[in-house]
This record gives sequence, structure tokens and C-alpha cells, in this order.
Amino acid sequence: MFALCGFALLSLGDAVVKTMAGEWPPTAIAALRYVLGAAGLSAILLATEGPAGFHFARPGLQVVRGVAVAISTVAFFASLFVMPLAEATTIVFVSPLITGLLAPLFLGERAIRATWIASGAAFVGVLIVLRPNLAALGPAALLPLASAFGMSALFMANRAVAGSASALAMQAKLALVAAPVLVAAAGLGHMSGIERLAIGAPSILVIAKCAFVALSASTAHWLIYMGTVRAGAATIAPMTYVQLVVAIGLGWLWFGDRPCAWSLLGGVIIIGSGLYLWRATRRKAVIDVDI
Repeated sequence: MFALCGFALLSLGDAVVKTMAGEWPPTAIAALRYVLGAAGLSAILLATEGPAGFHFARPGLQVVRGVAVAISTVAFFASLFVMPLAEATTIVFVSPLITGLLAPLFLGERAIRATWIASGAAFVGVLIVLRPNLAALGPAALLPLASAFGMSALFMANRAVAGSASALAMQAKLALVAAPVLVAAAGLGHMSGIERLAIGAPSILVIAKCAFVALSASTAHWLIYMGTVRAGAATIAPMTYVQLVVAIGLGWLWFGDRPCAWSLLGGVIIIGSGLYLWRATRRKAVIDVDI
């Protein structure tokens, strides 16, 4: 239930971001979201762990984590401005499968046959979801895929630094690195001359929405962590697909984005691929333990 609420809360935050389309650039929204998140998480970390909580073990990988989440966030927020919530969320769900393909290369992990089968099927699902959007939007439809690759890089960096600090410290450090990267990206976007990236004075409502997204995302990650601690990562992994169900519901009710049959088919294929890989990986882990 902790994990279920956490993943649902993530989709609620994404829906709030989508309501800001046209009100402020996605780069500025992402920057403010992480500046607020970094400030709040740092205050809590200082109060609970003191200055020692801010020690950066393996700083190079911490930078990779921050840059990866910054790229993923900007790409996903931008995709929400031009695509239905459900379809953008669906495509991002290939990130665990991308991680499965790239982990042997970057982390030296052994790839299993199920990874290749699941990844091939998932990318078929992505192509099905992308087909109408790519025709209508052009390269902008690839933004969720860019976000998925950013999340995959974050997953792999998380594995590499796992256990080096508490969950709160890891989350705070992620925000502390991502915030200045996103502020710089927002500044470059503003100076680029691209009208959509020009930063004007935000309204009080936009600031409030960014604060809500920062709070909801941090709370969601905490809930997911609590669920993982109590039940184990393998048990709560399938709960992540609740995020997609909530995204479809909110997109339909809030924005009138009724998913087409092709998008639903692609989503089912992606979800099925993820569940297949999860089951195969879990079964392999059990066999290895028995051996």
C-alpha cells in the first residue's frame, strides 16, 4: 500500500505539471521543482543526520545521477506539454528494460535471455504508441524516450552507489546536483531566443504548483522506499504500473485525453514485457539462492 500510494502520487504530480503547459517553460518548471526539493530535503537531512549527511561518496557518480535526472525531468515535462499524459508515461516505462540492456555494458552485470526478449517486445510497444504521435508531432514525440534513457542512466548510477548513504541523503544529494544543472539549462534556454523557453515572471499559481510537485514527488519517493523496506524490491516492482493506470485516468478525466486502441495495445505490450522480465529475474534470483 505504501508503494501503491507512492506511484499514484507521482502521476498526480505529472498531471499538475501538464496543467502548466503554456504558462511557464518546462525548463523553468523543472528547475524550480528541484530547487524547492533540494531546499526541503537538505533541511530535513541537516536536522536528522547533521553535516555528515552531506558527505558525497563517489562524487563522480553523484554528478552522473544529478545530470541524468535533470535530462529525464526536462524531457518528460516538455513531453507533457505536447502529448497526452498516458502516452508520455507509457513510453517512459521502457526505462527498466533499457537498464537491463545497458547494465551488462556499464555495470558488468550478466544479461539473461529474458532481458532481450522483454526489451524487444517493449520497443515494439513503444513504436505502436509513438506511431500516431510521431506523425503529428515529429521529433517532439521522442521526448519521452529521451526521458526513459535519462532514467535508465539514473538507475544504473543508483546501483553503483547503493549503500553509500541513507535513502534520505541519497535523495537530497540527487536534488542538490540536479538543481544547479536545471537552473543552468533554464538560463541557456532563456538566452537561446526560443520563444517557448523564454522565462517570464511566474504567477503565484505556477509557483504553488511547482511547490506541490516538489512535495508530492519527494513524498512519493519516500512512500516507495518505505514499501521497498517492508516488502522488498521484487514484491513492490509490479506496483509501478499503477502509475500508468492513474495517468490514463487523470488524462481522461482532467484533460479529455481518451487513449486510442493503438496506445492501449502498446501500453499492454510494454507492461507485459516488464512483468515478464520481473518474473524471470525473480525466478532466477530464487534459483541462484537455492544453488
